Amino acid sequence: MLTLTNLEKQIQKQMEILKTGAAEIVPENEMREKIKNSLEKNKPLIVKLGLDPTAPDIHLGHTVPLQKMRQFQDLGHQAVIIIGDFTGRIGDPTGKSETRKPLTEEELYKNAETYKEQIFKILDPDKTRIEFNATWLSKLNFADVIKLATSCTVARMLERDDFAKRYAEEKPISIHEFFYPLMQGYDSVALNADVELGGTDQKFNLLMGRTLQKDFGQAPQVALTTPILEGLDGVQKMSKSLGNYIGVYETPREMFGKTMSIPDELMIRYYELVTNVPVEEIRLLEQGLANNEVHPRDLKMRLGWEIVNIYHGQNEANQAKEEFIRMFQKKEIPDDMPEISINKLETETDGKIEIVSLMVNASLAPSRGEARRLIEQGGVKINDKKVSDAQAVIPLMVGDIIKVGKRKFVRIIK
Repeated sequence: MLTLTNLEKQIQKQMEILKTGAAEIVPENEMREKIKNSLEKNKPLIVKLGLDPTAPDIHLGHTVPLQKMRQFQDLGHQAVIIIGDFTGRIGDPTGKSETRKPLTEEELYKNAETYKEQIFKILDPDKTRIEFNATWLSKLNFADVIKLATSCTVARMLERDDFAKRYAEEKPISIHEFFYPLMQGYDSVALNADVELGGTDQKFNLLMGRTLQKDFGQAPQVALTTPILEGLDGVQKMSKSLGNYIGVYETPREMFGKTMSIPDELMIRYYELVTNVPVEEIRLLEQGLANNEVHPRDLKMRLGWEIVNIYHGQNEANQAKEEFIRMFQKKEIPDDMPEISINKLETETDGKIEIVSLMVNASLAPSRGEARRLIEQGGVKINDKKVSDAQAVIPLMVGDIIKVGKRKFVRIIK
């Protein structure tokens, strides 16, 4: 049986781990109490994370709450992933300036299968429950829905920034969009959830779960929000549309190379939000960085290795790191070289470009004829790999390095 001292130590340890990288815990005192009851009764907390399968693939920004969920799993709690096959038919209006187009059932389930495959790169499948919220939401009759709607006023709905902004701008808000947070909240009722995770932009929806649970006579869940991850530019939210993302399906080289391009000041934040490195070790790395005992480059290479390891395994992570060391640290290419924006190059819609066109546009050859001659003579390399076909159409990505001869280099930037 746990003594009070040991119990308090365990509570403190769990709180320290769960607070690291969290934006807010609402309310924090209830989280402590729930952890205390869990330890005393040897009963895991039910921790919920909802995912609407509205896109077929995810980037590291999407994985932040999944990493927090993994921490709950490692502490012995029950992870429940809600696939919003029912709510996804509406689409979460959070952050949207207009009504979202509903997805078809076929699109939802196709995306859901992809999501399930991706989330198990982070979560322990043996300790994860997958639920589809159509299981309970589709069974509600119209009277149930009306009763559910009495739990929230229009005034409270309009407290949401996105709804308030659209209302002020006289943009249409469909009635069905008001039901999204109610349905997400009802998911918490159906599960009798103890904790719900979500990004800071989901706070309103998470708190709706507390409201509905109280109305249904349940102990209200704790809402734990996670930060919105900045992208490679260090400023904007990680987003595919902004091109500042690291996708979980990208190659090890792409992942590692992109990680090495993040600003130094974001390294610890990335360690906290998107890796499996223990909190205690992160604090030591942070201290070493502050005391100039750890070189930022070495810390960033470790970060790149940790990220690649999660999605591709140790062997691929080692190879990606070795390639970087070979290319940069051994000075096979210069650290300082001309750069050209990928947006200024005449790439095709799939990001590919003729090697000859690339060389001319990047001022690596004065003409197409000279570019072909250089290629045929074996003097052109991309990322240290020789290009031998002058007719080649190659995929081009941010971070790629083109070398012509012994002294000409160009790095592709955003």
